[in-house]
Order: sequence, then C-alpha cells, then structure tokens
Amino acid sequence: MNALKIISFCTLAALVGTMCHKMDMGTNAIARDVVENPFVNPIPIPSILDAANATLDAKSNTASLGSGTTVNTLGYGGAAILGPTLRIQQGSTLNLAFSNNLSEATNIHWHGLEVPAAQDGYPTDVTMPGGSFQYNFPVNNRPGTYWYHPHPDLATASQAYRGLAGFFIISSPDEEALGLPGGDYDVPLVVQDKRLDAGLIYNPNTDDRTIGMFGESVLVNGTQGAMLEVATRTYRFRLLNGSNARIYNFALSSGAKFHLIGTDGGLLDAPVEVSNILLSPGERADVLVNFGGQAVGSELYLQSNTFSGTESQGKQTFKILKFKVARQETDNSILPNALMPVEVISASVAVATRSFNIGHMMSHGGMSAMVMHPLDGKLFDANRRDEVVNAGTTEIWEFDNTTGTETHPMHIHGVQFQVLNRSGGRSAVQVWEKGWKDTVLAFPGEKVSIIIRFPGNKGKFVFHCHNLEHEDGGMMLNFEIQ
Repeated sequence: MNALKIISFCTLAALVGTMCHKMDMGTNAIARDVVENPFVNPIPIPSILDAANATLDAKSNTASLGSGTTVNTLGYGGAAILGPTLRIQQGSTLNLAFSNNLSEATNIHWHGLEVPAAQDGYPTDVTMPGGSFQYNFPVNNRPGTYWYHPHPDLATASQAYRGLAGFFIISSPDEEALGLPGGDYDVPLVVQDKRLDAGLIYNPNTDDRTIGMFGESVLVNGTQGAMLEVATRTYRFRLLNGSNARIYNFALSSGAKFHLIGTDGGLLDAPVEVSNILLSPGERADVLVNFGGQAVGSELYLQSNTFSGTESQGKQTFKILKFKVARQETDNSILPNALMPVEVISASVAVATRSFNIGHMMSHGGMSAMVMHPLDGKLFDANRRDEVVNAGTTEIWEFDNTTGTETHPMHIHGVQFQVLNRSGGRSAVQVWEKGWKDTVLAFPGEKVSIIIRFPGNKGKFVFHCHNLEHEDGGMMLNFEIQ
C-alpha cells in the first residue's frame, strides 16, 4: 500500500472514531473453540412462504435454543429466531410486503439473486423502525438454494448474528423432473456459531473485529445440540454457512462419501462424489446423503473436520448435527447421471480484468477498539463510485490475498460468477467451487480469479468480504452497472 493510501485510510479511520496509531499486518487472535452440547434437541424445519405473495416482518423476540438456553433474538415472520423459507418458481415475480418492527433501521439483501439495484438491500437503502417497504422483482436465477439477510451499513454483523436470516429457494419444472428428494426429505440446514455464554449479545472486542466473531456453540436452524431423525433412504440437504466468520469443513463422522449436486447458483451439470465440502460464510452447497446402509437405531454426525490455510481457525474437529436413523423405508429414488446444464464462460470473452488487493494492513483502534479493514486501500463510502461496468459485458475480477494474513470470503451483489483459477495456497479451483457462485474464499497467500457476466439491472451495487466483522469494518466497495 503506497503512502498516499496509508494517509487516506488513516484519515478516514479517524473520521469514524478510530485512532490510527498502529499499522499491523498480523494478529495472534485465534477463533474460539467449539464446545459440543448433548445432541438431543430436534431441529426445527423453517415454515414455507410463497414469495410470489407474502408479508414478512422483522422483530425482536425471546428464543429457547435448546439445552435450557433462552436468549433475546431477532427473527422474521413471527419466528423467534431466523425466518421462514421463501419459495418461488423460476420466472415468477417476487411480491413481498416488508415491515420493520425492530428498534433500529434494517433492510433485506437477497443473497445470490440478480435483482434491480433499488431492491438489493444497498447498505444505505434502509427501512426505518415502524416503516415498511414493498419488494417486487422478477426471479430469473437458476433453481437452487439462496438466502436473505439484513444489510444495513455498520449493522449487518449485529443483526445477522442476533438471528435475522432465512432461506430463499427457487425451483422449476425441469428441476422437479429430476426426481430429487423432496418434501420431508429436502431439508435446509443453516449452520451458525453463537456466543451463548454471553446471551447472544453482539459486543465484539478488538480480536473479534480483527478475525471475526466466533462462538462456542454451533446452532443448526437456530438450535444447539441439534438432532435429526432420518429414515434409511436418500436425503437432500441444503447446507448454508450463515455464520459471521467461521468456516466449516463439512463431512460425515463415518467418513462415508456423499454427492454434491449444487453450489451457490444452483444445480451442477452432474453429481460429484465427495468426502468433504469447505464452506465460508455466505456459501451454500446442495448434497445428497444416503442413509440406506445404516441400521435402524444407529447414529452418525455431520461434523466439521480440521483444515489448513489460515492460522486463526481450522484446528479443531467438532460435531454439528446428529443423524439418528429412526425407521426403515424403501427408497425408490435414483441418482441422476445429469442434473442441469451449466454454461461455461470462456475467459476469452472478457473485455476487462480488474485486480483488487484484499491483503492490506488493518488499523487497530485505540479507546474505541475499532478495527478497520480496507478493500484495495479504501473503506466503504456510499457516496463514491469505485468501479463502473457495462451491462451485458463480461469481466475477470481478481481478489489478491497473497500478502494478507486474514481469510476473506468475497461476495458480489446482484450477480453470479464462475471461478476461473486460484494461485498460491490451495492452488486450484475446488470441487465445490464449480458451477455458478456468488461468494468465493481466498485464504492468506491466495489470489482467486473469477469471471462475471453483468446483467441488465443498472444501478449501484456493492461487493465485500462476507466475514461480517470485516464488512462492517469497511471492507466493501461500490460498483455501478451502466
């Protein structure tokens, strides 16, 4: 980072109440270890709302999260924590009346969806307490697993951590014709870690603002010590990492393989057999797990295995969800050889390449305990146009973390992209990064290149790190589609 950028960054940090007296490339902060609870609490399955004609409110509540833990929470649509699953057919129009019954401003970001700029949940486009907003836009994304969550400037981490999130599922006749598990056998699973020993209060310290907010309790669909009774058949699980900062290396405790069928932007062209899937905050994966070889009464776990690539986390294996095989059932489902075609965008059609340094220094605060995270040397400013792109064109964007010490899952609003290559670190595109994506992980020492075809939704959007403490710490820039 050149001298001009350092001066500019420190000046802006001072404006937000931070004493920019120390520039530091590293940290000794380590993610809080997970403490496992007895896995005895049945997970709730979110209720389903038809997104083509729905009302939704955000409000505060009190929730029992299992194991006798009751905390103050935020929820959507009457839920004590989290919210209903919004479902819609591809090509239909979302029509949703939103009410803000919180004591603070909020909005909704439709994570992964291509939507008009005014409907995307831009950080300063907020609904004030007691106010309402009408969301109305066509849903043209591919069938798959998406999600929604708040995105107000400087409060995204706090509101999402306290409970505001929900699934957004798109289906189509073509997907339904594949015969994939449905109904009770199609189960959405949002995995989040919370600091319940503090009562789900969002009060990050300097280390939390540096590496992200990590909790000792892992919740599935808002429940700790989670358990799901299953039958001896194949299930579709829609995995969502809804945590603020924690990365999960999902695997089965038995070591058995399972099939990956979809990523952020919908189904792959064919199933892929895997033994683990590593998801950073914001990423999703659709998987098929066959319990047909398990004896009734047996148990196994969805767990997170250790992984390398970052010094702050990945050092612990821990269980997430217990599967209890409760009954024998005949399974007539067949694993399809092909799913849905995935168009591969050639790098040769890109009209521009843009590189963003995501490994810059951080400013450690003084009395305010703020930690700011620049993106390409700049902190978020809603009044600035950082990048301008043309609708309908294709570009290559590079997220360069080769000199960084922190982990950054990079998310772009309003688009889907494909991962072209990765240099340094893992040095390869991972199996779960194939197909369409909206979030991509860059470990320290890595540079990741993606290719984007910009849609016709003109206006201003943002791209940012989906470590929510980094995002709220300024690691977010604007791009305008013109």
